[in-house]
Amino acid sequence: MNEVKVFSEATQYIKIAVGEEFYGVDISVIENIVRMQRITRVPNVAAYIKGVINLRGEIVPIMNLRLKIGLEEIEYTKDTRIIIIKTENYGKIGLIVDAVKEVVALEEDQLEKLPYDNTEENHFVSAVGKVDNTLVSVLDLGVVLYDKQSKEES
Repeated sequence: MNEVKVFSEATQYIKIAVGEEFYGVDISVIENIVRMQRITRVPNVAAYIKGVINLRGEIVPIMNLRLKIGLEEIEYTKDTRIIIIKTENYGKIGLIVDAVKEVVALEEDQLEKLPYDNTEENHFVSAVGKVDNTLVSVLDLGVVLYDKQSKEES
């Protein structure tokens, strides 16, 4: 009889820098990573929504991840990137990050889930993993992309 080998599936994440911290974004939702470009402002949106870009004929809203997670805005550098994410609920959206570092693979047993109760808000991180003596916080994109203000106004 043939022996069936079971391989544990590691999830690949793009390791990004935002401020002094490193975050992981599941590579399966990333459509593209682009350099900073001209962003067209849109009136009457949350401060962390910087506007929209035209990406190969498609209009993509752009969110500054620093502002969304409560950090101050800084000048863009040569390392600043826009990560284009495609989601079921929100379509495409771009996240401005300070830098894109590398692709890392994390097994389920390398991640420690963070225990939050349902009354707490703004927990952008679902788990923390260790990569080469560096902690990488896995972003919960459902929370990052959720706009509480617009949901309350509906």
